[in-house]
Amino acid sequence: MADIAKEDDILGRARVRDTPELEAYYEDLAKQETGALWTVANSIEPWQPTPTSAPVLWRWEDLRPQVLRAIDLVRPEDAGRRVVYLRNPKRKEVSAACGWLFSGIQTMKAGERAGAHRHAASALRFIMEGTGAYTVVEGHKMSLGAKDFVLTPNGTWHEHGIEEDGSTCLWQDGLDIPLTNALEANFYEVHPDDYQTTNLPLDDSPATYGSPALMPELDKWDQPYSPLLKFRWDQTYEALQAYARVTDGSPYDGVIMRYINPKTGADPMLTMGANMQLLRASEHTKAHRHTGNIIYQVAKGEGYSVIGGKRFDWKEKDIFCVPPWTWHEHCNTQGGDDACLFSFHDLPTMRKLGFYAEQALEDNGGHQVVTG
Repeated sequence: MADIAKEDDILGRARVRDTPELEAYYEDLAKQETGALWTVANSIEPWQPTPTSAPVLWRWEDLRPQVLRAIDLVRPEDAGRRVVYLRNPKRKEVSAACGWLFSGIQTMKAGERAGAHRHAASALRFIMEGTGAYTVVEGHKMSLGAKDFVLTPNGTWHEHGIEEDGSTCLWQDGLDIPLTNALEANFYEVHPDDYQTTNLPLDDSPATYGSPALMPELDKWDQPYSPLLKFRWDQTYEALQAYARVTDGSPYDGVIMRYINPKTGADPMLTMGANMQLLRASEHTKAHRHTGNIIYQVAKGEGYSVIGGKRFDWKEKDIFCVPPWTWHEHCNTQGGDDACLFSFHDLPTMRKLGFYAEQALEDNGGHQVVTG
């Protein structure tokens, strides 16, 4: 009670004591669908960002068999998309994996094809396993391999499928559905012809815009999202290795690079961004925290992250999340090889709105005390 009394004495904080007269006043206000600000001010104006999500680790060895079970239980044309979504225990009411971000694992088998659709929410894919996968975005058909990263920006027609000579594929879907719904701006529309038709060459987007530091002289792209719709893993990993040779990297994220719109240098989509980071052999980063939600997927290697004082051990294809304003640090436990973490997040939204803030942990040499 002493701490509460101390906080109540702070100037600028609501500290009105209830009386019978005030209670009657509140009841009269409620009848007119109004209320007194001072009754809610301390909860809606916290001292610092207060996450409503919990850190969670989804282990691939547990998740994969459950996703594959869906192949025999539901057809993609009946389900729309055969997806097992990741649910944060504190965000069940909005079907979110972390904060305002949705994540799910989609699976398709050879010869299957899901119908074209579009929605206000932005979406991305990170390919986890299988061969023969493809996606078509606004008529641009792209072949997809393991660890490729592909965009389906908001409002764009898109569809997915697996070629007849391919194999069962799984990939992570990331969307800002909870955010779009919170803004009451979402819509979903099925293509009038079920599927898109196109006469564009296969992989024309990465062939045109995927060369580092080069832009076609005849470029006429005028959309608000990246013209490069597929980022290949081999090019990404090569870039990380090259950068690692000439930098010490970030003390909090190791050798980290950001996926960008090659035409503008900005994030590839308006509301969501993505990164790939490399942790050198045995590297243990320092802890920091920031606004914004991040969902990680282990692209390579194994190690652990300490999130909010709790240790989460991970290996390739595991997925974990870091809620806003939560201390986090990463460690590559391999002594002879690097580890790579793919992540997607809502930091572009945070920055556009002027909400981004970051803080480094200064105590204990920059590392958290592990309590769980």
